Amino acid sequence: MRKQVKKNSITAFVQKTIPWYKKGSIFAGGLLVLFIFIGILTSIQPAYRLSSSTINDWTRQIDGSSFLYIIGMENRVFKEAYPEDLKPKKLSSSAFELATNVELNDPRSLLGREIPGFAAYDSEIIVAGQGTDYTNLPVESSAPLEMVLEDREATIEEESDEARVPENKDETGNELPTTGDRDVVFVYNTHNRESFLPHLPEGTTTPFHSEVNITKVSERLKQSLEELGIGTTVDKTDITGKLDQSGMEYWQSYEASRPVVEEAMASNKDLQYIFDLHRDSQGRDITTATIDGKDYASLFFVIGSENADNEENMKLATDLHHRIEEKYPGLSRGVTSMGGSGKNGVYNQNLSENALLIEVGGVENNMDELYRSADALAEVFSEFYWDAEKVQGNP
Repeated sequence: MRKQVKKNSITAFVQKTIPWYKKGSIFAGGLLVLFIFIGILTSIQPAYRLSSSTINDWTRQIDGSSFLYIIGMENRVFKEAYPEDLKPKKLSSSAFELATNVELNDPRSLLGREIPGFAAYDSEIIVAGQGTDYTNLPVESSAPLEMVLEDREATIEEESDEARVPENKDETGNELPTTGDRDVVFVYNTHNRESFLPHLPEGTTTPFHSEVNITKVSERLKQSLEELGIGTTVDKTDITGKLDQSGMEYWQSYEASRPVVEEAMASNKDLQYIFDLHRDSQGRDITTATIDGKDYASLFFVIGSENADNEENMKLATDLHHRIEEKYPGLSRGVTSMGGSGKNGVYNQNLSENALLIEVGGVENNMDELYRSADALAEVFSEFYWDAEKVQGNP
């Protein structure tokens, strides 16, 4: 009874001591602060917004069973799905992983950031090509955006027609099958300004260029595929410039290229294969293959390990690797899956089971070597494509 009387007296005191106009001022001030906060969130540059991709980057290092266990604390039905061979994690451990991206039972999550080269062991070799091991896996280009955008001189010779296949005819002169007016392959370049040192001024340390870059290889691949009867589209979006215009950073390149792929898929229902071409940051001794006395820029297929449904992507990459090795031994360095801290880990491959990231050559390869590899890739892929069409019974 005393407590109730005391509570009523406090309420009456507050009502008497705070006039109605002050209460209104407090309410109006609260609304003003709320609107200002919302305005800040919606007007800041995209690079600093709290987006779903940012949250994904925070949480991708945490094992899925941890989330299942936390949900199970509220709904016991979810505990029935918890793996029997796993011990439930403590809430404190899960909170620590969420805050630091360091897994207590996996020292690689910490050492990978502190020891140069150690982060490579976050990747997995699916199929190893000749000489491929964990010391020479592809290295993704990374640099401050302002360095990538710098103006540089570049030189490039006219494209050679060496060993080109006559249009729509094989080596014996027979007519090749064709997709007609259907473009079934889409080629784009997330890191579209990745360039090559042999075509840049001596002493260049940041191999990027606005014109002489990996997009030249994409154009060559398109030309070779179409000469073999496979309709191909090459996207020419300057993804790097798009990053700059949107206030994003270089590590957000895949966020910027994703709408490009989505738009291509939405506007062309005939698209079946999507290739994102890159150049490796490894040196010439790793990214060059000599076949029949000619140098080729080696190929490496990269699959995103953060894409939960990557089995078909992996199967496609593995099939192409073996076909390339059969016809051009040593050209393909293999198939690897990449993810973990500091890597995108999806590479837009969750948009299609036939989406691949292909590393073509490295920083020290030249255009002649790159074009040879583009021609070889087109040749092998065309055989794969027409074999697949026969199996599916398509004319």
